[in-house]
Amino acid sequence: MSSQVKHYVQLHFVVLIWGFTAILGLLISIPSVEIVLYRTLIASLALLLLLYVSKKPIALDKRTATKLLLTGGLIGAHWILFFGAARVSTASVCLAGMATSSLWTSFIEPFFYRKKIRFYEVALGVLAIIGLYIIFRFEFNHALGLFMAIASAFLASLFTVINSKFTKQHYHYTITFYEMAGAFLFTLLFIPFYASYISEGGIVYWLPSSMDWMYLMILAVVCTVYAYSASVELMRNVSAFAVNLTTNMEPVYGIVMALIFFGDKEEMTEGFYVGTLIILVSVLAYPLIKRFMRRKAARAELSHS
Repeated sequence: MSSQVKHYVQLHFVVLIWGFTAILGLLISIPSVEIVLYRTLIASLALLLLLYVSKKPIALDKRTATKLLLTGGLIGAHWILFFGAARVSTASVCLAGMATSSLWTSFIEPFFYRKKIRFYEVALGVLAIIGLYIIFRFEFNHALGLFMAIASAFLASLFTVINSKFTKQHYHYTITFYEMAGAFLFTLLFIPFYASYISEGGIVYWLPSSMDWMYLMILAVVCTVYAYSASVELMRNVSAFAVNLTTNMEPVYGIVMALIFFGDKEEMTEGFYVGTLIILVSVLAYPLIKRFMRRKAARAELSHS
């Protein structure tokens, strides 16, 4: 197995874990903001311990640390919207809305790196949007959840592109530690506004149940410390667009798991599954088109030499 294939296999495994996060979000009884607060706190502490024990670098210069903390704030907002979308609709609708990340990235990545927008990336992103439109037509009663998921996808695309710059300069667990700390601080600062204007009766659930703690530990350690750090490391070898396009598999993996865990509650119309199939096609087509374009460019270079 070539190293590139190994990277894509690992990436799909990470996305499979991410698909499970929506399931955990529904299994945990506390609201989405509190979930993100505890998820990021546990992840930050676990990462700090890991860095200390492995004697890896923790301290960064002030400018880099600030940038990573601010990027963590984007991640915190992304997760609040993500879990909120699953709560107001279903896990399946939430995961399908995340498919727009590839379209957002096809515009954001060239802007950050000052590169030309690749037509085929935009085309594949639009194909994912067509799949999303079909889903939306048949699942209009879940519009709020879908819009929240789309906003969450935009933030996910933004911080993924930002991280693709950091990965070339810093150790991936160090990056993840600062970003999880930033996400925790953002969520903590958001709590007063949340309590005043969003939560029911101004209540903040500070004490999760014993089962909630178990699910939160899985969410923080497996779905965050491992999966998120692995995705950051993979960006050394895989483009931000490829990461976000492969993330479109999240609804496919997540929907299957949601049907297993929640049964009839997660069953959707035929249109939903047609839309999801179109999203799947856009994901599988990307590495094939990229390979074809590379060979075409190589042949053109040989013909000119």
